[in-house]
Amino acid sequence: MIADIRKIAVWVEETLKEAGRTVSPASRKAVAVAVIANPFAGRYVDDLSVLMDIGSELGGLLAGRCVEALGIAPDQVQSYGKAAMVGEAGELEHAAAILHPKLGAPLRAAVGGGAALVPSSKKMGGPGHVLDVPLGHKNAAYVRSHFDAIEVRLNDSPRAGEIMVAVAVTDSGRPLARVGGLSHDEAEGQDGLR
Repeated sequence: MIADIRKIAVWVEETLKEAGRTVSPASRKAVAVAVIANPFAGRYVDDLSVLMDIGSELGGLLAGRCVEALGIAPDQVQSYGKAAMVGEAGELEHAAAILHPKLGAPLRAAVGGGAALVPSSKKMGGPGHVLDVPLGHKNAAYVRSHFDAIEVRLNDSPRAGEIMVAVAVTDSGRPLARVGGLSHDEAEGQDGLR
């Protein structure tokens, strides 16, 4: 493995009640976070291919941890998302290099496919700062019930020379979703939109 990982954290958020109503089955989201050394911290480098390769490694690893945490088959994943936060000695382009060119294919392989773009966010921050991981339906971007996010935070990460990388998946949409649009069951997953 190219990535120099200091820690991995995984957790599941399960919503059993919302607005005084029981959510059945419960709405569940899993997020896996890796805190890695930033090989380019504190210096400008034109060629970010090492970070792109790290993204490829982390996409499958973190998505696999999420699927395992939910205890479901990969094809039962309904939505996904990715995010990265660079420490102060890094730059946003380091987060982009991890998230965009190569992370998506191994993530999709770990969750049984996915025709839609993987929503993403990137930011700079320090230990304890919040990173929002956006979520969208894995096969059809127009499934509004799956527009969501999960918040992650680690009290000691990212340090100045680190990058915190997160992947999140769900086995459902938002609890009690009722804003209309295409439903999960209606999604065809052909073009990533419908």
